Amino acid sequence: MDVSTAIARFLDYLKFEKRYSAHSIQAYQHDLAQCSFFLQQQFDVSTDVAEISTSMIRTWLAQLKDDGMEARTINRKLSALKSWFRFMRRQQWLNTNPLAIINGPKVPRKLPSFANETEIDKLWNNIVYPDTWLGFTEKMILELLYQTGMRRAELINLKESQVDSGQRVLRILGKGNKERLIPVSPLLLAHLAQYMAEKRRQLETPDTTYVLVNEKGKKLTPHIVYRTVVKYLGEVSSLAKRSPHVLRHSFATHLANAGADLNAIKELLGHSSLAATQIYTHNSIEKLKDVHRQAHPKA
Repeated sequence: MDVSTAIARFLDYLKFEKRYSAHSIQAYQHDLAQCSFFLQQQFDVSTDVAEISTSMIRTWLAQLKDDGMEARTINRKLSALKSWFRFMRRQQWLNTNPLAIINGPKVPRKLPSFANETEIDKLWNNIVYPDTWLGFTEKMILELLYQTGMRRAELINLKESQVDSGQRVLRILGKGNKERLIPVSPLLLAHLAQYMAEKRRQLETPDTTYVLVNEKGKKLTPHIVYRTVVKYLGEVSSLAKRSPHVLRHSFATHLANAGADLNAIKELLGHSSLAATQIYTHNSIEKLKDVHRQAHPKA
């Protein structure tokens, strides 16, 4: 099997069988094309995938590191490559997998940035939002991100049909088109109901498919959500990093600090494995250390 055909078949598999997003498929395509170009230039590998060896891949990874690429990015590229080779083994295009014994570089673990509860309270109690459709939408963006922990893309694509008032849940469609249920408070449901009603009353021809819309009644863009979070978090917090994901981290951290079960937090966030959720226990431990340092006479 030639390299270009194998890559094209793999991308079709991700699109039609795994139902990955266009953004994810584009990332896979970029990483595989980058590796393929390197192998062609350095080793003249351009036809048969069976020519690719472990040492060739190690050379490519070493080159990425020499170019100053971060370990996390290298691991992402290696993960894409491993998925491709596993696919080719299943298709029986390869007898062995040269990547089976390759491990990526270690990534220093960073604790996620989050706003503390006092700062979050200020979002609702200290800020006067503009008395406009934009101001109404901005506040709704912040409420949904913090009270549900959903991702920015999930927020933008949240449909009115996913708001289940009877069960008091939002039916979120996450990565890989996996649905998860997020319980919401009666107050948030009331705000959502008011927002959707006002959308029909105030706007001329609003999009009634999606919950959140701009002043023209159109679906929100990622930039509007990002700009909103940066703007208002900057008014209540001194965090250097401010993004929609910070509110997701805040949601999870506050749940962990309050003693929520880690498996429950995993389900609410839509993580595929518990390992991704365990980072929030580290924030709780750091908080305990701070309390100990401040309160214990021998700390």
